[in-house]
Amino acid sequence: MKDKALEELFLAEKPHFSDNADFMSALTKRLDAVEFIKQHQEATIRRYKMIMVAAFVVGIISGAVAIAYLLSMPADVPLITFNVQTGILLWLAEKSRLIAATGLSLLMTFGIISIINNVQNVLRMRVCLKA
Repeated sequence: MKDKALEELFLAEKPHFSDNADFMSALTKRLDAVEFIKQHQEATIRRYKMIMVAAFVVGIISGAVAIAYLLSMPADVPLITFNVQTGILLWLAEKSRLIAATGLSLLMTFGIISIINNVQNVLRMRVCLKA
């Protein structure tokens, strides 16, 4: 019943447009606002791309340095040492190289996945802007 009343209300309203200067200036103002927003979004996408490239380069360099550091040290020297001969701290000291390599690999994997996800989000934003 309410939908029918709304439909009748919209059908009864007959808008009339005039060719006056106020309408044209308002329309021009709105079109300028839309153009400004479009330019702002394009600039934001360009910034996102540059930031992602910079993050990727920094990640690759820091990952390469960390892996080079891990591989350049002798295999029998632990990365961290505790002055304890028993317990979990001894196990942690013995396995510190493996734990560090695993942690670094997981961190790099997370970084790569994040970068891929960000690239996909930016591409989706571009498609939405063009539509």
